[in-house]
Amino acid sequence: RRELDWRIGAVVYQIYVDRFAASSDLEKKKSLYPEEATFHTWEELPKGGHLVESAGYYSNELAFWGGDLPSMMSKMDYICDLGVDVMYLQPITRAYSNHKYDTSDYHEMDAQYGTDEDFKKLVETLHEKGLKLVLDFVFNHCGKKANFVQEALKDKESKFRKFFFLGEEYKPHGYKVWGCAPSLVELALETKELQSYLWSGKDSALAKWLQRGADGARLDVASEIGLELLSSITRAAHRHKKGSLVVGEVWAYSPHWTSAMDAVMSLHLGVLIYGVAEGTLPGPSAAQSLSRMIADSSMEEVLKCWIVVSNHDMPRLAHRLPDLQARKFAQVLQFTWPGCPLVYYGDELGLEGADDPHNRAPMPWGREKESEMLRHTKMLIDLRKKHRALKIGNYRDLFTRDLMAFIRSTDCVSDVVIVLANPTEKPVKEMVVVPVPAILGHTLFKDQLSGEELRLLGSTLTVEVKPKQARIFTMVNEVGNPSGDQYKRTWGHWASFKSVKP
Repeated sequence: RRELDWRIGAVVYQIYVDRFAASSDLEKKKSLYPEEATFHTWEELPKGGHLVESAGYYSNELAFWGGDLPSMMSKMDYICDLGVDVMYLQPITRAYSNHKYDTSDYHEMDAQYGTDEDFKKLVETLHEKGLKLVLDFVFNHCGKKANFVQEALKDKESKFRKFFFLGEEYKPHGYKVWGCAPSLVELALETKELQSYLWSGKDSALAKWLQRGADGARLDVASEIGLELLSSITRAAHRHKKGSLVVGEVWAYSPHWTSAMDAVMSLHLGVLIYGVAEGTLPGPSAAQSLSRMIADSSMEEVLKCWIVVSNHDMPRLAHRLPDLQARKFAQVLQFTWPGCPLVYYGDELGLEGADDPHNRAPMPWGREKESEMLRHTKMLIDLRKKHRALKIGNYRDLFTRDLMAFIRSTDCVSDVVIVLANPTEKPVKEMVVVPVPAILGHTLFKDQLSGEELRLLGSTLTVEVKPKQARIFTMVNEVGNPSGDQYKRTWGHWASFKSVKP
């Protein structure tokens, strides 16, 4: 059942369209950008900005590199070769800024990124190649330059005034802003007409983009929308498109929020990964924390959550962990923990960057052939495809003194994966109990990272793990060997008799 649900265990690739691939003719489309826009070569890096009074935006929000859907699609072979399952695009609807979290028209694609035909071609190409598409929706607030905002501010009789929080109490602007940004106007989402326009109606923005081919919606600042409205959005999405995904940005513990949405972007899991990688979270505590999360929600809910270690709102992986081995260690955790690992464009090439706007640099094309991080990322993605337990399997933590140890398992005993990670600064050798009765004595396991082979003895595995490294043990198919043949009457093994029933 889990394997039939594309939302479970998928590898997600996040793209900021303006910064992913250079336009073939930026000069030709410069008229589509704001008057205050500045344009930059692909070799330039983002810089902090100053307030542009005439626009009401900061200069770094009006700095453009010019990427669009056609240029992004020119890199489709690279994306497919990476092996990801889902493409997640940051907002593509019409907006004034470069980041486009200041929506001015929810139904219209920003012309800077291309045409409706370009979007149609993108959807067709992705689906032909077996990939899903998730779009970013900003329902908590919109851009001040949106026509219905301007009409509401200028006309006290406007029907749109009930869409916003307006009045003298909202000083100094006369309207409620989000995040202290005058360019972002909070929406009064309790208004039924607004709900119909955004998500519940047959002609709503959510319905339109799902019907046009998107497979899911990522909700910006979902935790501020509230559980009741999030549930309404999720029900509407499933009504508009069966099997669609609603995943929300939540900077909190995911249980409770996953009752209202299909999944969350789990920044919590990302913080735990950094805790293990940096040595501030003991391995056993990390393993138990995951078990607690699953107990507080469900395995299915956790398997759908996106595991985020880097994105446009936080320092990049290479900035947080400058040491290559530390990054690889963190990535092993991200790709073996239950959930959907998210790769932020460029992280696989070692792209650096601190907080916004530095974490939004253009994709460093040209590093592909020499990138050890790219090789490592592709290896882990391939590992998830070959070992189904890493994608859809249950999770169980193992008792240890220093290591983070856990198993991922399915209905087939031969699928079991044993993961041991050492967050300390010293080599650790431990005997780890593997309490799985179906795993028989002397079964051979192979570490997929080092190639070392070890046999399980009395349901234990004694392993030495180097500092800031991990071991990923999978069962070896010993055809004709007594240690493999012992499984002949055990369900879910290569050596099982055909007569054996589950």
